[in-house]
Amino acid sequence: MNLGIFGAGMIVQEFLTIARDIPQLELVSILGTERSLSKTKELQTQYGIQKVYTDVEENLMNDDIDTVYIALPNHLHYSFAKKALESGKHVICEKPFTLTLAQLLELEQLAKAKNLILIEAITNQYLSNYQEIKNNLASIGDIKLVECNYSQYSSRYDAFKQGIILPAFNPEMGGGALMDINIYNIHFVVGLLGKPTKVTYFANEEQQVDTSGVLILEYPQTKAVCIGAKDSWAKNRSIIQGTKGAITVEGPSNTVENYTITQVATPAQSMNKNTHDHRMVEEFLHFVRIIENQDVEEAHRRMEHSKLVMMVIEEAVASCK
Repeated sequence: MNLGIFGAGMIVQEFLTIARDIPQLELVSILGTERSLSKTKELQTQYGIQKVYTDVEENLMNDDIDTVYIALPNHLHYSFAKKALESGKHVICEKPFTLTLAQLLELEQLAKAKNLILIEAITNQYLSNYQEIKNNLASIGDIKLVECNYSQYSSRYDAFKQGIILPAFNPEMGGGALMDINIYNIHFVVGLLGKPTKVTYFANEEQQVDTSGVLILEYPQTKAVCIGAKDSWAKNRSIIQGTKGAITVEGPSNTVENYTITQVATPAQSMNKNTHDHRMVEEFLHFVRIIENQDVEEAHRRMEHSKLVMMVIEEAVASCK
């Protein structure tokens, strides 16, 4: 997979630290702004990236690139993914895929028309620990309650309170707790239980953006609570409660670093089946396989999941109005 990277922010810098661990991955280019040119050139030198661009059109004219990894601010995902697809490139896009379901559906149709792979980079869905949790759900009986808490005091929150509105807290740019952090919890729950029958979001709002909130996902026999906060801190963990036991994940729902199965009258079993200590490796190994094998069926299955998550997001926002 010959990769062009769009963005030079924190997630890209994190990805580049493990790029060498992905077989058959060639770092062809990185796209940044004129303002960040010195940073992108530094990354180019450090990680052996072939070319640096500041113009997206020029970048996409590079025929050596077959896949684009979009890791730009949330509100730019749709427009840059569309440009990449129109240029005949496969697209891996960071979460949230787009700001609206309509945008995602448009990109999906464009990818289909051009026989291209379009897939969301959402770490927890590809981690071996998460797959093992799915495989072991039946062992804890009927699922009654799920609780996910991912709370992380944002380094940008203090500036926000002073009136400096950065993208992470700008609702027009896909900022806020629901889209930026609680979305990992939504992926976690929807990946296990599918589409909920009812969605309700209770948000703490400041300056018209949710700085934290509690999302309730209702299923016929199960209630799920997703807590996401950028204005406060708590111990991050997820708990799945069943009639015969529970599964607990210590830490945030995007890393799933371990899981513990506790059954009635049985000693707890703590396990870690992840194949790498960095959360992004397993997903990119999947992306390479899916794109190189043109696994349209797997890409479609992943897209259906992403669309369900976007439906939940839109229902959550609507419930606050």
